[in-house]
Amino acid sequence: MKLLKYTIYRLLQAIPVLIGISVITFLLANLGPGDPVSLMLQGQEHSEELVRSIEQRYGLDRPLHERYLTYMAGLLEGDLGQSIHYQRPVADLILDRIGPTLLLVLSAYAFALATAIPLGIVAANRRNEPTDHASRIAALVGVSTPSFWIGIVLILIFAVKLGWLPSSGLIYPWRPPSSYPGISGHLELYYESIRHLLLPMIALGTLQMATIMRVERTQMIESLQGEYVKLARAYGVPERTILRKHAFQVAQLPIITIVGLNLSTALGGAVLVETVFNINGMGQLFVEAIQQNDYQLVMGVTMLLGVLFVVGVIITDISYAYVDPRVTYGERE
Repeated sequence: MKLLKYTIYRLLQAIPVLIGISVITFLLANLGPGDPVSLMLQGQEHSEELVRSIEQRYGLDRPLHERYLTYMAGLLEGDLGQSIHYQRPVADLILDRIGPTLLLVLSAYAFALATAIPLGIVAANRRNEPTDHASRIAALVGVSTPSFWIGIVLILIFAVKLGWLPSSGLIYPWRPPSSYPGISGHLELYYESIRHLLLPMIALGTLQMATIMRVERTQMIESLQGEYVKLARAYGVPERTILRKHAFQVAQLPIITIVGLNLSTALGGAVLVETVFNINGMGQLFVEAIQQNDYQLVMGVTMLLGVLFVVGVIITDISYAYVDPRVTYGERE
């Protein structure tokens, strides 16, 4: 089975997973307490005729199974439905909000990888020394501390007490500088974008950093004890070359797994981090959809996150073959 066939096979395997996600989410969104029409008309004078017309418009007067089949039929045609609360297409709402979330998640992963891999290598190379002990304590604290609590602490220290960084919002680097008052050029736009991104990036990326660092340390210790490393040392190969060429590459397979499987954790953490830092992204949109019982919007956001997670896992599997040539997806001829 070649790589292309394997990819198609994994994509086909993802179909029942996504169907299961859609069924569970649809039932939870529709069988929960509260009425989306009542929430939409809250504080307004309305008649029974108006309520019935809105229910007919959004199909809320039909049986649950019919509504689900209608939703899935529209989904296959690329229609995510109409938001009951916002009265806008769900796809438009997601397109408006997905940029900040992707910026936050990708920057958090970049921060996690850029810090965790060097720290893990140093800790493994200096095993049981003070540097190793400090890195293990830092990893334990990072794994044990919720991202939203880290965000609150960062705001209190760097925004409230020191006043170095802003405490809320994001500056989007893809927008023109004229979109923001007080920003005159692209360099200033990028600078302000980084300043606004630093605290939420660290809050969301700390858990990923701690997890990756622990795995990197363990795998590097195992690699450095391998027979090929002992042979390289016997031939007088410099220690830096052994770390870079012999031990490092083999130790990265579990890291790829962690990065791919932790995508769901990062997306879930983004919901809390966006709430703490008042970032107008997918996380806040999802919270608002739940609060308003907007099942169409809940379904749209959940299905998108499910697709992103499944694609991330598939990309993780395929990346194995590029990192380690010993990994193959085909039968031996």
